[in-house]
Amino acid sequence: MSSSFWHGFADMHTVKDAELVIREGDGAWVTDVAGSRYLDATAALWYTVAGYGRAEIADAAAAQMKRMSAYSSFGAYTTEPTVELAARVAAMAPMPNAAVFFTSGGSESVETAGKLARRYWDVLGRPEKRIIVNREHGYHGMAALGTSLAGIPSNKAGYGTLVADTLQVGVHDLDAVESMFAARAGEIAAFIAEPVVGAGGVIPPQDGYFAGLAQLCRQFDVLLIADEVVTGFGRTGWWWGSQRYGFEPDMITFAKAITSGYVPLGGVVVGPRVRAPFWDEPVPGAIFRHGYTYSGHATACAAALANLDILEREDLVGRVRALEPVVEREIGRLASSPLVGEVRTVGLTACVELSAEARAANPGAVDAVVGASRRHGVLTRNIRGVGLQFSPAFVISEADIALIAEGFDAALRDVAAG
Repeated sequence: MSSSFWHGFADMHTVKDAELVIREGDGAWVTDVAGSRYLDATAALWYTVAGYGRAEIADAAAAQMKRMSAYSSFGAYTTEPTVELAARVAAMAPMPNAAVFFTSGGSESVETAGKLARRYWDVLGRPEKRIIVNREHGYHGMAALGTSLAGIPSNKAGYGTLVADTLQVGVHDLDAVESMFAARAGEIAAFIAEPVVGAGGVIPPQDGYFAGLAQLCRQFDVLLIADEVVTGFGRTGWWWGSQRYGFEPDMITFAKAITSGYVPLGGVVVGPRVRAPFWDEPVPGAIFRHGYTYSGHATACAAALANLDILEREDLVGRVRALEPVVEREIGRLASSPLVGEVRTVGLTACVELSAEARAANPGAVDAVVGASRRHGVLTRNIRGVGLQFSPAFVISEADIALIAEGFDAALRDVAAG
């Protein structure tokens, strides 16, 4: 029987008759409705960092639902876990005196940060600063602003102009940034960048890139937004990717790992500069008229608090640092596998990129390897049409990382053999 569920990023001509329905999970493993077990190489969509089956998070959410499921956070209203989580995230932030605006996920977080950047300049009497700059290969969600900022061309094709006043530069091209800023800084509100490009292919920054970018943003009076929806809360081996790469942004977007995906939640950490006219300085009319129905949702915040307890108590961010050389060794050895052009790793994340020649000879090669990996007991996905995603739960064992590498290698050999 064909499905009625419209999947994201899916060709429903095929998928409606070929769903993989997952029933349960434990750690880094999942089981489908037929009873087949798989190693999840992706932590779903980067997010199940504490692993599947964490009753502690479920219990915290259930207890909050029984007491007070949610309440509006518009105006003066809020709930206890909302206030507690905001304080906790602000204390963890890589900038002082931060404020935290909650959303329901990463796409809303990007929308919020982009609107706040424009509103910031507006209340300072500079409404002409509206342009938001992004990078090639960048992914910033699929809401209107994120789609307009897409550095992956296929993610914006066919939609027309949703949000105007966006520009793009090469992923590591500081010369282009400097030239653009020199010519148009008076119109540019913000520059948004992932510390590690995620869905665009797991591309770590070149040495000194973010130090140089932060200096240019200061020099030309442009806000710097770190999109840490993927890298926030430990994926690179630091709580924040911006800490690993040594820069202090004006805002940070986050989501995914804050709850390990158990409940949808996201947000924006707002640094002292952007916070000031809305919180600390008597600027007439400086109100940010923005929010979502579920901003600061009490149950989501309770789940996040339980998740952060686990990450801290089990030192799972430290575990990512300890596993990084294992990833470099086990996943890195796939560079010599058939069809592979390059393997990029950072923290507990990697992309096994097929060579340009292999993709040209078989445009469906990446999807074929994804399917073959599943037959070998490993779930992964095609990222940017070039390679396989590796971003498992932080609780994964070294042996299971090796099993994922073996599954990928077997799948690559199957596809190469035709």
